[in-house]
Amino acid sequence: MKIGLFAINYGTCADPEQSVRVARYAEAAGFESVWTGEHLVLPDPQPPGFSMPPTLPLLDTVVALTLVAAHTTTIKLGSGIVVLPLRNPVVLAKELASVDVVSGGRLIAGFGAGYVPAEFAAVGIPLAERGARTADYIRAIRALWSMDRPEYHGRYAAFEGIDAHPRPVQRPGPPIVLGGEAPAALRRAVLMADGWYGFNLDPAETAECVHTLDRLRDQRPPELGRLSITVTPSGPVDKASVERYAELGVDRLVLLPRPDAPPGERHRPVPVEQILHAIDRAAAEIIDA
Repeated sequence: MKIGLFAINYGTCADPEQSVRVARYAEAAGFESVWTGEHLVLPDPQPPGFSMPPTLPLLDTVVALTLVAAHTTTIKLGSGIVVLPLRNPVVLAKELASVDVVSGGRLIAGFGAGYVPAEFAAVGIPLAERGARTADYIRAIRALWSMDRPEYHGRYAAFEGIDAHPRPVQRPGPPIVLGGEAPAALRRAVLMADGWYGFNLDPAETAECVHTLDRLRDQRPPELGRLSITVTPSGPVDKASVERYAELGVDRLVLLPRPDAPPGERHRPVPVEQILHAIDRAAAEIIDA
């Protein structure tokens, strides 16, 4: 089981010094990856059931991954997840290719369709278009990363007669992981992505999503190969629960920095020592066990 760490760009890790400290500590502890979260803006006032307060600091995903890339050597860098419909795919393809080059080929490109109405309204993108834009933008990004003469003609993105270098170090491009548990998101992952990312799921919820993915696998394009599965558990994990996730086919667990905190408190800044302690505990109980 690969073990990653979430929230390398927000809360406590919105402080650049603490972000670098946590990333290097996780790398030394044997973690496989660190992951950002993303919201370009947060709704104010905080909606009922929404876990992030409007004052929560979040560094931009690309900036945070570049910062961490410059201060680490082996740990993979995951965008978990970029809200893809809110981004220009040509600009984003250049930014993420640059992160892959700067990091020496360590990027995992995590995308999702998004879900916060206020965020879409602020950027001026209709929420109803999120699924179609996500699919269109993935195709455009892949074209820019992989084609000798990039060309794409879609509903929301179109280009020809252009080029963009450097290409990503990873060929034909960094692995693309799509997040979301809705039926449309699961189907999109099977049809278009290298992996799927489920967030804040217990083993039973994971099993339900994996069952849906399994039912769709006969529709998967052969050139994509096996679909990898990444999950952020909804609470603390131990060796037994890691084995349960592994039995379900999960390849990677991306741990919350405060897995034992109540849901409404998990994203708030805390003393960095609490995060370092959680890394030590995971290393002792899971990675080195």
